[in-house]
Amino acid sequence: MAKELEAGDPAPDFALEAEGGEQRLSKLRGQAVVLYFYPKDDTSGCTAEAIAFSGLKAEFAKAGAVVVGVSPDSAASHEKFRKKHGLAVSLAADPKREAIEAYGVWKEKSMYGRKYFGVERSTFLIDKDGRIARVWRKVKVPGHAEEALAAAKAL
Repeated sequence: MAKELEAGDPAPDFALEAEGGEQRLSKLRGQAVVLYFYPKDDTSGCTAEAIAFSGLKAEFAKAGAVVVGVSPDSAASHEKFRKKHGLAVSLAADPKREAIEAYGVWKEKSMYGRKYFGVERSTFLIDKDGRIARVWRKVKVPGHAEEALAAAKAL
């Protein structure tokens, strides 16, 4: 099992399909990146989180930060999700779980006594030099986008 990523570690690069082509972390160097991992498109918590981040997109841009959401859903699923909810943030598809595994957010979970593996809702704030500045694990959606924005402004 790999060591959990923490503040100060280099952020693992990735190349994932997103709207308009490939989303590659290394191409975002020079600006802060709020990289948030979420379990599934169009579920209640994930929708609330995506809407919250989308609503603050202009504020993140003012802070010099871009927001990218990642889930194991397909690019087609992301496109439907974006259109249905008017989402403004970039959504990257990771069906092979390459970034999800690199960031250590594929975890054993339990619901109604049943164990299964899935994405643990997590957010990584990456500085303009490509290093992890802050990590949030087991994210609770209410207020999280605002907390991530405050952290991005403080970079």
